[in-house]
Amino acid sequence: MNWANRLTVARFFLSLIFVAALNCQWAWGHTVGLVVFLLAGLSDYADGQIARRYSLVTDFGKLMDPLMDKIMIAAAFICLVGFKAIPPWVVVIIVSREFAITGLRLLALTNGKLLAAESLGKHKTAWQIVTIIFFLLMLSISEIAGYEKGAVKPEWFETVWYYGGNVFLIIAVTLTLVSGLGYLWKNHSIIKME
Repeated sequence: MNWANRLTVARFFLSLIFVAALNCQWAWGHTVGLVVFLLAGLSDYADGQIARRYSLVTDFGKLMDPLMDKIMIAAAFICLVGFKAIPPWVVVIIVSREFAITGLRLLALTNGKLLAAESLGKHKTAWQIVTIIFFLLMLSISEIAGYEKGAVKPEWFETVWYYGGNVFLIIAVTLTLVSGLGYLWKNHSIIKME
């Protein structure tokens, strides 16, 4: 297994640590969760750079890199529902899209085809990550400022949380739907083979 693929696999374990940090009653759990999520994002960038620069692109990487992205992002969105950051219906749309595309890729593999991620899908992933980082940063600020221990949250915090969060969610959900439907349409011939 090359270094790019090792980083891909490491992202799975970073996702587990992230979920534990966000859901345990640690003193700085939200801040640790933010840092771990950022490390996972950096590992995603690094494994792609290593694979391309040193010609280490493999079928394993083409399939597992997007899958690890999906695990990391789905875990984050699911955890954020518990903090009232994201409505459950948003998570249902995001996770459903990821399952549908993963299913299509597996179906393509049974027909001897490998479907790589597309540009719009990468933009979708980037905006989902930015959305998650926004909410994690806000949770970290809340934790550091002591808002979670009964202190009244200032108006600016509530305003940024609500309006900033909604802007990011609208962009992320729109790209999720458009990229998912486009990917399914472009590869509908695979479904017809069955």
